[in-house]
Amino acid sequence: KDRWIEQAVCQVLTPIFEKEFSENSYGFRPGRKAEQAVIKALEFMNDGYDWIVDLDLSKFFDNVNQDILMILVHKVIKDPDTESLVRRILQGGVLVEGTYEETKIGTAQGSPISPLLANIYLNEFDKELMSRGLRFVRYADDCIICVKSEAAANRVMSSVTKWLTEHLRVEVNATKTKVARPKEIKYLGFSFYQKNGEWKPKPHIK
Repeated sequence: KDRWIEQAVCQVLTPIFEKEFSENSYGFRPGRKAEQAVIKALEFMNDGYDWIVDLDLSKFFDNVNQDILMILVHKVIKDPDTESLVRRILQGGVLVEGTYEETKIGTAQGSPISPLLANIYLNEFDKELMSRGLRFVRYADDCIICVKSEAAANRVMSSVTKWLTEHLRVEVNATKTKVARPKEIKYLGFSFYQKNGEWKPKPHIK
């Protein structure tokens, strides 16, 4: 029954929030897929934005701040009944070593509404990146930012890490987040190589 309610809430909220979302966000959205995100990233790389800030958000889905998320939901829907349903889904609880624990943080992973809530949360980050005029591609919590120089990439990495911590309380995994050239990263199952001065994708074989 709960799953059915979650699905219904998701179907109501999706078209409302779709209007709010960035063109550069591809994960878990109607009519969008990973391949399109890779094509967009290649466009940036081949326009000369081929220094990459490869962001790794530490256990993002587990650590979403529910109070911040509810403020973001309220900003757009302003409907107390729907909001309390969303809050109930978020706090629905999880089984931890056989006992049931209410969840105070995170997005109810495995719930049909979890990917939408993650996009609502990280849409604030998208808006921040757009306001800075940065070229980026995001697929759920998998985000790369493309800039023109190593110095710019290091500056951006430092400032967005600070912004995520201060505004969304999202922790960036410092050991996995890096500044790199396209050939040094893997993104959404693809790696990148240069041929005749042009960046191209190839499926990454593990």
